Amino acid sequence: MTWLSVLAGAALILFILRDVFHTIWHPTRHGGLSRLVMRGVWRLSAHHGDRWRPVGLAGPVGMMAVVAVWALVVAVGWGLVYWPYMPDAFSYAPGLSPAQHAGPLDALYVSLVTLATLGLGDIAPTSEWLRVLAPMEALVGFVLLSATVAWVLGIYPALARRRALALRLSHLRHNRLTTGALDSAGGAALLDGLASALSTVTVDFLQYAESYYFYDGEENICLAGRLGHAVGLVDRAGRARHPDVRLSASVLRTALDDLATVLDERFLRTGGPPDEVFAAYAADHGRSWDGEGGGP
Repeated sequence: MTWLSVLAGAALILFILRDVFHTIWHPTRHGGLSRLVMRGVWRLSAHHGDRWRPVGLAGPVGMMAVVAVWALVVAVGWGLVYWPYMPDAFSYAPGLSPAQHAGPLDALYVSLVTLATLGLGDIAPTSEWLRVLAPMEALVGFVLLSATVAWVLGIYPALARRRALALRLSHLRHNRLTTGALDSAGGAALLDGLASALSTVTVDFLQYAESYYFYDGEENICLAGRLGHAVGLVDRAGRARHPDVRLSASVLRTALDDLATVLDERFLRTGGPPDEVFAAYAADHGRSWDGEGGGP
């Protein structure tokens, strides 16, 4: 029973550390727990529709929920390690009866105090190996705090880049760029800039996948409702006479295809062409898709 509890606790700790690693420092599809929590909060908010006032909190609340789950599971894991050795391997402050403070909740209490680096000292390990293990838990608590800060500092700049691209596309749509203006060296430079921004957003979805689960709010800064205009620009520029414009249009189309591939493989799983993926992306963010500018 002792070793079973210790092994179960160690498995929980390693599972969370692996999830943190694959979510923040080496983003892959293996960050399963964090992705599951974020998706669950997203689906719960989406169920109420995009006009439900708290819907914009889905991303921040999802991140808070992920961090809370990480901390709780790590605390439970270390509690399972401590529990079989209570009370014999622990010292108790005067006034505490060891026999009455040796249950699973007491082990969880010791674990939480250690993880939070509070160091209250009312219940402390006396066994040599537990005295080494407890500071390691405190170190993990510090790692979780540092990882959370790094996560927040990374996601919000990614959101800003995505919204800036959407706003750029909104400006182009509202100014009704003519075919003649597009069929020029300036038009080629414009398309190149959009392709570069799209490539950055694609990388952001790979590096900070959780940013997908943030609502962008206003229509003008919602990329899900503005990709249609980029598709429309590619179609128009592909028929241009200027060779640089046609080349830039080809690059922009490739950038759009890459974005569609990442969105489909990571989040939507439609298995369809880019237009179908972008339509699903727009619908998932409460926007309609017309292939020529999006928007409700």
